[in-house]
Amino acid sequence: MAATLTAPAPGTPARTVPRPAPGGWRSRWPLLPLIATVLLPALPYGFAGGGPAVGPADIASGIAVLVCMGRLLYLRQRPLSGAAALVLGLPAVGFAVATVTAADPGAALPGLVRYLQVFVLVPVAVCLLLKDAHGFRIVAGALVVLALVQGVVGVHQYVTGTGASYMGEEVRAVGTFGPSDIMGMATVVAYGLLAAAAFALRTPRTAPAWLRPAAAVVSVGLIVPLALSFSRGVWIATAAALLVALCLTGRRQALTSLAVLGATGVVLVGGFGIGSEMIAERAASVTQVTRAPDRSVSDRYAMWSAAGSMWREQPATGVGLKGFPAHRDAHASVGLSSGSDTAGAGQEFRRQALLSPHNMYLLILSEQGLIGLTAVVGSWAAILLGAVRRLVRARSRGHAAVDCGLVAVALMTWQSVNFLYSDIGGPTTVLSGVILGLAAWWALAEPVKAGTA
Repeated sequence: MAATLTAPAPGTPARTVPRPAPGGWRSRWPLLPLIATVLLPALPYGFAGGGPAVGPADIASGIAVLVCMGRLLYLRQRPLSGAAALVLGLPAVGFAVATVTAADPGAALPGLVRYLQVFVLVPVAVCLLLKDAHGFRIVAGALVVLALVQGVVGVHQYVTGTGASYMGEEVRAVGTFGPSDIMGMATVVAYGLLAAAAFALRTPRTAPAWLRPAAAVVSVGLIVPLALSFSRGVWIATAAALLVALCLTGRRQALTSLAVLGATGVVLVGGFGIGSEMIAERAASVTQVTRAPDRSVSDRYAMWSAAGSMWREQPATGVGLKGFPAHRDAHASVGLSSGSDTAGAGQEFRRQALLSPHNMYLLILSEQGLIGLTAVVGSWAAILLGAVRRLVRARSRGHAAVDCGLVAVALMTWQSVNFLYSDIGGPTTVLSGVILGLAAWWALAEPVKAGTA
């Protein structure tokens, strides 16, 4: 420990007085790759438009993994507890089996690398690089910043008519992700909304007085770009995550918050008329997906059916990673269209191929079989249940890091529900690994680190 030499009193020997260890940015620098991983997906680099498959956020996540490995080798500490290693490493078993048993293991190898990156390496790196609840809040705050940037861009697109094409008008808010990744902006806005809402519901004790009202304003404001994304699956997932978070904060606060959110929605959509007609029509279509589905829903049903057919053909191990596109036509019905139309937001009309079932669970089932699905879903369920359990315990004992637990549970709930309507792909894919890492840190980290001891 650093020490300073003090002037001795007359007739007494000199002595040293301990100086506190340096903190601030010097102790937080390992978080920089994680913050970059969160913020860099906002950079438009043409992922779906013929650009490189590896984006800036992927490179930042690789640096985070390397930093984590370097610190482990240098500090020579036990990296993870046995339970954490088992839960986070379990999906790798299904990935490896699906790769080895694939008809073309070489073609499945890129999928193995991608799945290991998103669902194993990045979550482990997040768990190991977060030293305490303060680091957790920094990364969650980066999610809020990303959401604000994308939300502002999305609202501007709607107001100026420069968004993606929707119902013949270029008004769909897609942020900097473009029409080829229409779920990108909605995803990051939902992340930021949930994180801000959690901080508003359970503000850290040491936070400045302005943080709670600011977090409340941000969470309410982000409802606007989320609504203008016209993404039904994201709406459902966000509503489910908010309900879970509110239920875990107490009955009185849950009722109050629901009343505020309801009134805000009425004012924004009904009073100001922000996309009211289109939003109402889009919301009403949620109840019509079985009676009168539109073309996108019909295609999704067809791809879900194809995924189920692939699984029945190879129930244990599936058709192999990255195998869904190659087997799609052999299992899909004749009603499946060749692709979806995308245009607007600076992009000309383009036909985008349908290469996944837009359901993460069915994608895993079709490509990895029951072995892979059991391993992956088992890991995610353990993280979610562990996060809820620790949050309930921390709230009952009045611990200081309840806000972190609320963020972790809300984000993990959102991810679990949203995977019913989407899968990985695009620049925001790596953020799924960050979300899993945040939830796993809260659920599996040592109690002292999580602030719940």
